[in-house]
Amino acid sequence: MNLGFIGVGKITSSVITGIVSSKLKYNKIILSPRNKIISRNLRNKFKKIQIAKNNQNVIDNSDWVFLAITPSVGKKILKNLKFNSKQTIISFISTINLPELKKIIKVKTKVYRAIPLPPISIKKGPIPICPPNQKVKAFFNNLGTTVEIKNEKSSINFWSTSGMMAPFYEMLRVMTDWLVKRGVKRNNAQKYITSLFLALSEDAVVNSKENLKNLVKESQTPKGLNEQGVKELTKAGFYRSLERTLNSIHRRLNK
Repeated sequence: MNLGFIGVGKITSSVITGIVSSKLKYNKIILSPRNKIISRNLRNKFKKIQIAKNNQNVIDNSDWVFLAITPSVGKKILKNLKFNSKQTIISFISTINLPELKKIIKVKTKVYRAIPLPPISIKKGPIPICPPNQKVKAFFNNLGTTVEIKNEKSSINFWSTSGMMAPFYEMLRVMTDWLVKRGVKRNNAQKYITSLFLALSEDAVVNSKENLKNLVKESQTPKGLNEQGVKELTKAGFYRSLERTLNSIHRRLNK
């Protein structure tokens, strides 16, 4: 099986890194020449990677085609490309829904949407796919945890929460800088903050069958530091602002 990627950015790089270190079997990975620096770095780093002459060359030589481009680029270039009915197409494009994508592609073929995030490079994290499909599920289960979504309208909710990745990293950066300003060496500060939130996330996963409000409650003691943290952030509107941002992203995806 040949895997082709149209668009070579951070997500494509992360997905390929995960694929290469997984147990997935494939003949070769074919990259579009759009981002020459990342494409060449991947080709130099991993075997079985080829850089195509153009996007059509990627499609002509691939069994599975991954669309990892921005919505504006997708609308511009996909209409001029010729897909075939035997291919499996997996779109990472956030704001082009399945009916619209199928209309642009024109050929009646198997089309799916997936939401991979950078941790896929270490085979971690959830990967929502829509609609459900056993082969696509099995593929992504080698790279993380596949979450099948039957209704594309429901998948928009997952796309919305994926928009919290950069804000999460920004929160880690702010806390790291706060420690650095107080004399902690950056390496130690960054190691502490990232390790702390890794541990908290893993604890949340272990307890994910319970309502998360229980973790919020259990992590506080009367007049303790965590109680102060929750109260002050709540009073400042931090959590309401988070919900407003999710609603804003959701509205954008529904347009």
